[in-house]
Amino acid sequence: MLIKARYYAILLSILIALVLQIMPLPIQADLYRPDWVLIVLVYWAMALPHRVNVGVAFLTGLAMDILLGSALGIHSFALSVAVYVLAANYQRLRNYSVWQQAIIIGLLSSFYHLMLFWLQHLLTDIPFQFAYLWPVISSMVLWPWMFWVLRKARRQLSIT
Repeated sequence: MLIKARYYAILLSILIALVLQIMPLPIQADLYRPDWVLIVLVYWAMALPHRVNVGVAFLTGLAMDILLGSALGIHSFALSVAVYVLAANYQRLRNYSVWQQAIIIGLLSSFYHLMLFWLQHLLTDIPFQFAYLWPVISSMVLWPWMFWVLRKARRQLSIT
C-alpha cells in the first residue's frame, strides 16, 4: 500500500489542487483565490524535477482549461512557461529560505497571471484590471504552509 501511495501522492496532490482551483467561492473571496495548481506544481518541480516537469505542467494546464472552460491551451502555455522558468533555476531556488521562496512564488505567480491576461487579451480583447493580480499576494502567503504540508507528505511517503 505504501509503495502505491508513493507513486500516486504527486498525482493526488495535483488533483486536490485542481479541485481547490475550481471550488466555488463567494465573489469577494474569489478575487483572492490562490493559484493552487501553480503552487503545487512549483513545489513538486523544485523537489522532484525528474518527475514533475514542463510536460506535467502542460497536461495539468489542459485539465485546467477544460475545467474552467477557457480557451484550450491558455493555462497549459502559462503553466508550462512558469514551470520551465522554475525548472531552469530549481537548484538555486531550493537553497533559499521559505520566505525568500515566497517572494519568488509571488514573482512567478504575477508572471503567470500576466501571461494569462496577455493570451486572453489576444483572444477576447479583455481590458486589464488590477484585480487580476490579487491572487499573487494570497499565493505568497500560502506558500510557506503548502511547502510544509507537501514536504511532510513527501518525507513520510519517502517519495524520491
